[in-house]
Amino acid sequence: MTDLNTVVTWVDARERLPRSGTPVAAAITGRYPADGATEADVASGEEFWLVRPMYFTTLHWSEDGAEHRDCFVDSDGVVRLPYGLTSAETVTHWAELPTLPGGTTHLVLGKGVQSALHHAWDTRPLT
Repeated sequence: MTDLNTVVTWVDARERLPRSGTPVAAAITGRYPADGATEADVASGEEFWLVRPMYFTTLHWSEDGAEHRDCFVDSDGVVRLPYGLTSAETVTHWAELPTLPGGTTHLVLGKGVQSALHHAWDTRPLT
């Protein structure tokens, strides 16, 4: 049987950054905005630390034309800098994303997708 468990190794963003173009899990810290807070918005104004999928790049141009260097970008185009740099939300740690379930790669394209999916679904965790 294949081991479907994975180990995550977190890297301190103050010590080392990933290669440009690398998709990562990023631990982000910041503070929720307090403006317009209501009773229903219990997290408003509170500090947070959470994990989001992002990619790292050495150069990124935002839609508004702003240039960003050595930054993490999420799927919505939000840019976050490594911890210690001036940014409302910063990345404290990052980790490489795991491989696809039951495999050794991060990407399967075309005809190989269905067989890779079936292999993963047929694989049972080691007990």
